[in-house]
Amino acid sequence: MDKTDGKYLEKLRLDGKVAVVCGGLGLIGKEVVQAFAEAGANIYVLDIKSDEKDKTENVSFISFDVTDANSYEKVFAAIMTEAGKIDIFVNLSYPRTEDWDTHLEDVKAESWKKNIDMQLNTCCLLTRTVAELMRKRGTKGSIVNFGSIYGVVAPDFEIYPKDMTSPAAYAAIKGGIISFSRYAASYYGKHGIRVNCLCPGGVFDNQDEQFVKNYGKKTCLKRMAQAEEIAAATLFLASDAASYITGTAFMVDGGLTVL
Repeated sequence: MDKTDGKYLEKLRLDGKVAVVCGGLGLIGKEVVQAFAEAGANIYVLDIKSDEKDKTENVSFISFDVTDANSYEKVFAAIMTEAGKIDIFVNLSYPRTEDWDTHLEDVKAESWKKNIDMQLNTCCLLTRTVAELMRKRGTKGSIVNFGSIYGVVAPDFEIYPKDMTSPAAYAAIKGGIISFSRYAASYYGKHGIRVNCLCPGGVFDNQDEQFVKNYGKKTCLKRMAQAEEIAAATLFLASDAASYITGTAFMVDGGLTVL
């Protein structure tokens, strides 16, 4: 075994690495892109939004519909042609139907199936697509999927005002993403490809004031997360600082799941 060089901070650097961030224009996604940029990565941001496509220094924006699985090979082949490799893939995509926030008893079967397809199935297929590209090129890469605390524990519905809920499909989807990420970690581990699932707790986004207070009381730190705190953990899992971490459901939840 090689002796560590002791330069621990350098292990968090992403210089020379190519990172693809799917859903990179969302609340957390923008912070992840910023963190990766500061760490020196060459970044491709995939998002269905079309208002930030101009290429900036070491960040390229590509319009991408995660629900169109037939486009995956073409889009990622184009990135491979231009960049030569993909070292890091982060999936923050969060497509959902207009009736996503419906209470369980009112969820229509077609809506349930569509959300499962748009979120869980796309995550699994994207993971396979990227892992296969890494494997074929011999890249010992890092894949970070996004799960949730609600893929591990059940929500406490007492914290939600009457007009809010935690969608039932969300629990099924995030639990599935965690399980599949573990499967992929085992399947591709022999190729040096790491697959982890980051599980955030609630992230502050100007939610209902009472909900924010109620939620904070459920955590050890007595508050919701900030998006940059999730991004910092993502940087860690993507970097060589986490070189011996794979298959984990990495909790970033202020201690909610330990109470």
